[in-house]
Amino acid sequence: MAWIYLVVAGLLEVVWSYSMKQSEGFSRLVPSIVTLVAMAASFALLAAAMRSLPLGTAYTIWTGIGAIGAFILGIAFLGEQLTFMRVLAVVLIVAGLVLMKLSSNH
Repeated sequence: MAWIYLVVAGLLEVVWSYSMKQSEGFSRLVPSIVTLVAMAASFALLAAAMRSLPLGTAYTIWTGIGAIGAFILGIAFLGEQLTFMRVLAVVLIVAGLVLMKLSSNH
């Protein structure tokens, strides 16, 4: 169950980072509320996952999901550039996540 909590927490990190961007510095109400609710839920699920997963594993996976998700949303919806170096960076993040998961006993 901890891994499910962790994946959902990571996906919520993507939601809150995107909605924070849309809030324009917390000047727009609805995206600001979405940011705060998704952030609280993400942290709560991360904390629940950390009850049984090692800190390094849980935090690395959580931030990795958030980073990759933000990268994808940035390209798909915000017009950010898709360059070789950025794709290489994502590949390296994914490789790190896989290695972290493989090194975990959970």
